[in-house]
Amino acid sequence: MLVNNRPHPLHLTGGISRMTKVDTSYAWLALYFLLNLALTIYNKAILSNYKFGFPWTLTGIHTLCSAAGALTMAKLGYFTPAQLGERENMVMLMFSFLYTLNIAISNVSLNEVTVAFHQVVRAMTPVFTIAISILFLGKKYSAMTFVSLIPLLLGVYMATMGDYSYTAMGFILTVLGTVLAAVKTVVTNRIQVGRLQLHPLDLLLRMSPLAFVQTVIFSWMRGELEAVIAFSRTEMSYKLVLVLLVNGIIAFFLNYVSFTANKKTSALTMTVAANVKQVLSIVVAVTVFHTTIGFLNGLGILLTLLGGAFYSYIDLQEKNKRMRPLTPAIPPPSPPQSSEKAELMKVRIEN
Repeated sequence: MLVNNRPHPLHLTGGISRMTKVDTSYAWLALYFLLNLALTIYNKAILSNYKFGFPWTLTGIHTLCSAAGALTMAKLGYFTPAQLGERENMVMLMFSFLYTLNIAISNVSLNEVTVAFHQVVRAMTPVFTIAISILFLGKKYSAMTFVSLIPLLLGVYMATMGDYSYTAMGFILTVLGTVLAAVKTVVTNRIQVGRLQLHPLDLLLRMSPLAFVQTVIFSWMRGELEAVIAFSRTEMSYKLVLVLLVNGIIAFFLNYVSFTANKKTSALTMTVAANVKQVLSIVVAVTVFHTTIGFLNGLGILLTLLGGAFYSYIDLQEKNKRMRPLTPAIPPPSPPQSSEKAELMKVRIEN
């Protein structure tokens, strides 16, 4: 019988496939940066050019468009929604409330403190993320990870140097908002990589409608809903409706990319990315909106960017170290071939 001795196809496994996964995760992270900055500029333009000063309504539009976008993706077959039980649905409800409460606390605290103080305290989110991950998830971080956060935190402090006035209630609310932001990021990661293993679009589909309802309730409680109705009667136009719709579509893609990047990287990486994005927003404000900054602010921006790059380098090195297979010092002996086994059996029989 003829045997076809064609070589076996090459399978890219082990380190190569893992490196591809790491590269993909950072590609999603880069996309998260771009969309986050784009939405920041877009929101600023809407609030400035169209005098649409209704942050809760804008958040409601984001959650509504995210729900519609995720539902459309499900109908087109991009993902299949998971079958969840009563306990899992309760987790989704609590997560949506955490998502909305995080926004609410952040907005309320901004009325009690200056923007500079708010940004500095929010820069501590990676520290709270590490503490939560260690205390509740049993995670361990290397010494170099902690060292890489030092220039990042110092850079954000320098970049936002200015008026640090605040009230006692404002301080408490700002710290509470920072803790909630860390908890939200950690929970988002656990929902997608833990026992539930939800697809990012599936998570968005379940969370967004609940967050939309809660946002409308918060808007009504703060009196914004009545102001929006009055604004719509006199100032609303087809152009503004189109602008708000495009804003909501960008928010949908940002939420999807954010959840995917969180799933492919880690909660700590996402909080570090949020800090760097915060400083990049200052750069955008300087270049697009002609905001004036001082020498120390500029030095802080540079330090933050370098700190973010340093953290990314350390994170990538440690991922490669965890994924590198262990090679034994002495290779195990190869099993004898079938011909060698036959010879051994023949010798034993003759003896």
